[in-house]
Amino acid sequence: MARPPDASGRDRILRTATRLFYLNGVRAVGMAQVIEAAGCGKNMLYRHFPSKADLAAAYLTATRAARDREVASALAGAPDDPRERLVALVAEVAARVSERDYRGCAFRNYLTEFPAGDDAPARVARAYIMDTRAQVDALAAPATADRIWLLIDGLYGGTATDPQVAVDWARELVSAYGH
Repeated sequence: MARPPDASGRDRILRTATRLFYLNGVRAVGMAQVIEAAGCGKNMLYRHFPSKADLAAAYLTATRAARDREVASALAGAPDDPRERLVALVAEVAARVSERDYRGCAFRNYLTEFPAGDDAPARVARAYIMDTRAQVDALAAPATADRIWLLIDGLYGGTATDPQVAVDWARELVSAYGH
């Protein structure tokens, strides 16, 4: 008789894979490493995640849900003014990249590891980036949106030396160029 799915086992595996994938990269982490770190059997892992791509897609999907909640929270605290919402978006990213455990944008990291990938995880990563860009585009005129997106990419890429400077620049950009 087949055992019923263990939801807590699935969650434990996903939490473990999330930590390992984010710290080390998806390519560097093997399924055996996930099994050992999660303290589960091979059968349990493959029952919940038939392939590494399935596990990576679940990791990125869960990461996206968390990022969406964080951005929604930041925007909920911003005035209903497109300029202030753009600044709030940049400030949220600046706060994220300033965290001690920040190791890059999970979506950009995945696409760097698998640049030609067209699997489920790559589709999740690309969709997140496209949707985030669309969010910026909806709040600003094209010239301003392009500049704000460059700030956001710079923050995620670690090329901004001081995240607060990016927030200040965003405020200047939206004041100078408007919506």
